[in-house]
Amino acid sequence: MSRLDKATKNIKYGYIEKILTLILGFISRTVFIYTLGATYLGINGLFTNILSILSFAELGIGVAMNFSLYKPVADNDLEKIKALMNLYKHAYRYVAFIIAGIGLVLTPFLKYIIKDPGAISINEITIYYLIYLFNTVSTYFVSYKYSLLNAEQKNYIQSNIQVITTMVTATFQIIVLLVFKNFLLYLLTASMIQLVQKIYINVYLNKMYPFLLDKNVKKLSKEESAPIKKNIKALILHKIGDVSVHQTDNILISAFINITTAGLVSNYLLIITSIDSLISVIFNSVISSFGNLIATEDLEKQHKYLKIYRFIGFWIYGFVTIAFIILLNPFIELWIGSKMVIANIVVYLIIVDYYFKGERIIINNFKAAAGIFDPDKYISIIQAIVNLVLSIVLVKLIGLPGIYIGTIVQGLISNFSRPFIVYKEIFHKSAKEYYKDSILYIAVLMIPLTILAVMKTFLLSEVTLLNFIILTLLVAIIPNLFFFLFFKNREEFRYCLDLFKKKMAKI
Repeated sequence: MSRLDKATKNIKYGYIEKILTLILGFISRTVFIYTLGATYLGINGLFTNILSILSFAELGIGVAMNFSLYKPVADNDLEKIKALMNLYKHAYRYVAFIIAGIGLVLTPFLKYIIKDPGAISINEITIYYLIYLFNTVSTYFVSYKYSLLNAEQKNYIQSNIQVITTMVTATFQIIVLLVFKNFLLYLLTASMIQLVQKIYINVYLNKMYPFLLDKNVKKLSKEESAPIKKNIKALILHKIGDVSVHQTDNILISAFINITTAGLVSNYLLIITSIDSLISVIFNSVISSFGNLIATEDLEKQHKYLKIYRFIGFWIYGFVTIAFIILLNPFIELWIGSKMVIANIVVYLIIVDYYFKGERIIINNFKAAAGIFDPDKYISIIQAIVNLVLSIVLVKLIGLPGIYIGTIVQGLISNFSRPFIVYKEIFHKSAKEYYKDSILYIAVLMIPLTILAVMKTFLLSEVTLLNFIILTLLVAIIPNLFFFLFFKNREEFRYCLDLFKKKMAKI
């Protein structure tokens, strides 16, 4: 099976998982809002962020190990694979205990993080937090085995398991909410189902890869372990910086504004992350294929596929950015009412950050597949400092928008610096072409966005379902038509069109 076929299979099953997750998540969130309210939403989002921050203890081991597995898997070097997986297993056990320890130490300080929790007592909050902590810690005893599926480009197996778990979890959680209207039972339901899933995965993958149970495993030599240790040291800084940037917004909202506002924002983030999860299937499913490509092909071919990868990224992220800016607030109003809507300026800032984040995902995925971790190891730390300082200063001056201004500014540091590093380290040439395309893409994006923004002022003077449907159809047509007319002669577009024609011919 070719790299393209494997990537296509991963994308297909990934989409089944994400679409079901999106639908069930949307239904579950709707029931959650009407049965428990915005304050519990805020707690849900806050604890998710806190535990994501604690995952800094993972220190990028997963990324480094995934990269290290690409070549031995491609060469079918079983002894090297066994040695790497054994190292990975022990590393993740240490990680689990570290996260558990730090998580327990943080427990007494929860009352200082959560501002205005309403009628929810600190004892209840502590119990909820410990359930989240258990879910996170238990994951590390099995998740390392997924790296082997990833290296073999068999991500679809993980997707299939996740589909079943999502369906069962969402179904039982909805029943619990409707019958008992109890947040504790809601959390315990998911926790027990996920625990059963982890036990099953462990048994299943042990049967699929029986060599994982071998006791006779050689240790890696110093020459073999040296590049892994180097990458992990660099990824420590990447990981600390990343969690400081991406997992602190909810904590800042909770600490400086209130937990209910965090709940309102989480409704927007649910929609954004749900749609983004569908997009991520495309871009994450080909990382392992890129790893194989980089291990086996010349630089010219690598650069060609990066440009195609990036062009697809612009088209998808650009279209979705326009759709979010035009449709997100009207959708929230129709879905759960005008009281759940946040200010337009905050929505615009969140979506601007989303577009630039999409651009970063493209270059970062290629960089990770190539194993380029050391040259930019301090960038994430700089981003984290800029984000926290700017966000804290600005939230005190202008409120909620200040947090997202800080997030955008820090992100642009990566948007400017990492392409330079990738082109220098991998392709050994200037990134000038990359930056020119960045400017071109933004300029092209602004034209259909402006047209639709003008149309919106006329169509949505009053938010009704009919007006929203008409505007949605215009959003679906205008940007894509404009992108087609502007880029139809571009080499990357012609490649994608030829690929589409071949796939359709097979069907």
